[in-house]
Amino acid sequence: MAVRERVRDALFLFPAALDRVGVADREKAGEAFDLAIPVMVTGALRVLLRVADFLMVGVALGDAAIAGLELGFQYYFIGFGLSLAVSSGTISVVSRLQGADEPARADLAVKQSLWLALAISLPLTAVTWVYAEPLVGLLTDDAAAIEFGATYLAIVMLSMAPRFWSMVAARALAGSADTRTPMYVRLVTLPTNVVINAVLIFGLGPAPGLGIRGAAIGTAAANTLAAVVFLGLLLSGRYVVTLRPGGPQFDLGLVTEILRVGVPLSGMRLLQTFGRFPFLFILGVLGTPALAAYAIARRVMLLALMPAWGYATAASTLVGQSVGAGDDAAATDYGWQTLRIALATQVIIAAVIVLAARPIATAFGTEHVDLTVTFIRVFGVAVGGFSISRTMRGSLRGAGDTRWPLYGTLLGSFAVRLPVAALALPAGFAVTVLGTTLPVGLGLGFPAVFVAIVADFYVKAAVNTGRFWSGKWQAVARASGVGAGADD
Repeated sequence: MAVRERVRDALFLFPAALDRVGVADREKAGEAFDLAIPVMVTGALRVLLRVADFLMVGVALGDAAIAGLELGFQYYFIGFGLSLAVSSGTISVVSRLQGADEPARADLAVKQSLWLALAISLPLTAVTWVYAEPLVGLLTDDAAAIEFGATYLAIVMLSMAPRFWSMVAARALAGSADTRTPMYVRLVTLPTNVVINAVLIFGLGPAPGLGIRGAAIGTAAANTLAAVVFLGLLLSGRYVVTLRPGGPQFDLGLVTEILRVGVPLSGMRLLQTFGRFPFLFILGVLGTPALAAYAIARRVMLLALMPAWGYATAASTLVGQSVGAGDDAAATDYGWQTLRIALATQVIIAAVIVLAARPIATAFGTEHVDLTVTFIRVFGVAVGGFSISRTMRGSLRGAGDTRWPLYGTLLGSFAVRLPVAALALPAGFAVTVLGTTLPVGLGLGFPAVFVAIVADFYVKAAVNTGRFWSGKWQAVARASGVGAGADD
């Protein structure tokens, strides 16, 4: 315990230092920091797991396998995007009900989220099991990448329902200001994932070398283990939120509010995912090395982007609980203070990763180190925009105002990112849309891709920040019918 306290005191020197130089308020930014740290640890472990997957697959099987893994992941993200509808609605509703001192309703909201998770995830699993290969084949004509991607996708999607439930449970606990319990669960399950993957990818000991199948099996096993642990914890009755098997099973008002909050965010995530498909197609036209370099750089830079996940969760909890208690002024202050400390955190981490870009890229065994290093540094420039966008989105989510992040994604991804990236295609390259052939390529190559990535993040940041600054989210929260001061 003494060691834990010393570590905590050392960590909290950071918000104290920011307070001394006038960057952030020690009290409110410190509360956000306290809630964000466990989510950061969990996020870092998850990102490190993905990085380890790509590193091991790259070392064992080469660039085609890295490209296939990235393509398979895009379809996995469709399920992840839909799960965001439920889990985002869960944290928003649970935090407001806890702030309004309605714990029984908060527990019922968790049950609604579980049923929604199962209803959405099970059909997705069935579809991807049957159509994995043609789905991946839509994104590339590289036969090896298709085989690798389809193999991974079909297996890993078997654990979509458990992964879905784990997200719901973690967000429900976070909505009640408990971000540590999900961290402890992940501290057990994610390292287990890495070990299983390593054993099965390389065939360590008596285990057979399964290559990319091993990576998929390890991930599916860890997702299932985490779901079982979360289920046991929430059934135990020892936490602020509880999953109660008996009693009411359905509440239309809660389901409606969960979906009202979550659907725009789910739509936002799905737009990002579907927008990534043509972006990956553009990279595919530029060559498999471009796909592999992008995949590696994106996984590496997620380490720098990871704090925003923690601060977004903290913002949702603190803003949501303040709104639920009827204190709009405190909710506003929490939103801005969380943004300040989030930016300070992420810029430091991004700088370290950018400086270490070359040795990091080399470790993945890619044959195209220079291109990978450039992608890493481009993502480093975009980190500030991501931090602002994600943290402000968390604040809006806490208040139940989630339409504007969707608008920001529409603008950033489809009005900026894709049109600019398309200029990278060879001069005269054309696409056919609804029977109309449009010339889109100007032969600008990678510079157009890099500008597209950076511009996308900062456009989303501007939209989300503008919405929070307007204060109109307060009226949305009051009109929701959840929490103190809500309109009847």
